[in-house]
Amino acid sequence: MKAVQKIEPKVGAKLVEAPVPNNLKPGWVLVKVRATSICGTDVHIWNWDQWSQGRIGEKALPQILGHEFSGEVVELGPNCNRIKIGDYVSGETHIYDPGDLTSMLGIFHVGNNMKILGVDTDGCFADYVAIPEIILWKNDKSMPPEYASIQEPLGNACYAVMGEDNDVYGKTILITGDGPISLFAIGVARAAGASKIIQFGMADYNMEIGRKMGVDIQIDVTKTTPDERYKMVMDHTGGWGCDLVCEMIGAQSSLDDAFRCIRKGGRLSAFGIPSKSPSQINYADQIVFKGIQIHGISGRKIFDTWYRNGNMLANRKLDPTPVVTHLMALEDYQKAFEMLTAPTRLCAKIVMFPDKQELNAALARRK
Repeated sequence: MKAVQKIEPKVGAKLVEAPVPNNLKPGWVLVKVRATSICGTDVHIWNWDQWSQGRIGEKALPQILGHEFSGEVVELGPNCNRIKIGDYVSGETHIYDPGDLTSMLGIFHVGNNMKILGVDTDGCFADYVAIPEIILWKNDKSMPPEYASIQEPLGNACYAVMGEDNDVYGKTILITGDGPISLFAIGVARAAGASKIIQFGMADYNMEIGRKMGVDIQIDVTKTTPDERYKMVMDHTGGWGCDLVCEMIGAQSSLDDAFRCIRKGGRLSAFGIPSKSPSQINYADQIVFKGIQIHGISGRKIFDTWYRNGNMLANRKLDPTPVVTHLMALEDYQKAFEMLTAPTRLCAKIVMFPDKQELNAALARRK
């Protein structure tokens, strides 16, 4: 089968002929990949940066990249009882241990023994991927594979916006960043009934997508000072600050904005990962005395966010089309990563197709 594989501990990957996974483990299935989208994690692995070197390591190579996909189940391993051959599925990235305490408590996405598809195992940038049936989600058959493949990152956005309380209707929301998940978050917030959505960003190309997704107010962080951004948020919220802040970047400047612009008693969804640690936070003034709730967003709420996203996409209440900017053949992976690592990025979400007939059908749907 075709596969995009990280072979050497350096920048890049190669398209190779790899064996189709066989001798499936109990509870695992084989999926024929119909569409697979590129995530920021894949870019980290492509660049073989410090995180990739420490998280994956040279000893794990070669390894197939990718963890966002949709496809059809073509083979079952022993002891599979929930998934059937022919099911149209997408996959959760977090391979959880059912015997872990967090799993027994229903907190599947942050287990102690958790593995990550495409990081700890071979991924889905290939014709086929082997995956445990417990993390597969059955898709509505009417959902295009390109949209079914982006439910994993859309789930990050859904969890960040909805949180545990699902209390969004009529709220003012600040979303930091202009990457695909921030853009998806704008769409989720709009669909959930937010009264006002403010975005902090910097890339003209992606900020235009934010407008298509329904943002109300955009503030360019490259053209404003922290004091100016704070004043603008206060002016747009009656002087109170935002009810909800989705911090999607993790940089110190973004954290400073987030803690400053949230109202007292508000909720902060912490999704962004700092590149430098530790981050500087005034614990007493920014958290305790402000009475805010902080919710760490690691992955998706299995399978609550999948259920919500599946319904929203199937019933066309959320349109991800503006964010899915490019559809490409898997063989064109090199061009895709060059676009994603360019100094000026003119793309958002890129979806690749192992089968060119699937690609042509997806392109036809866009006309």
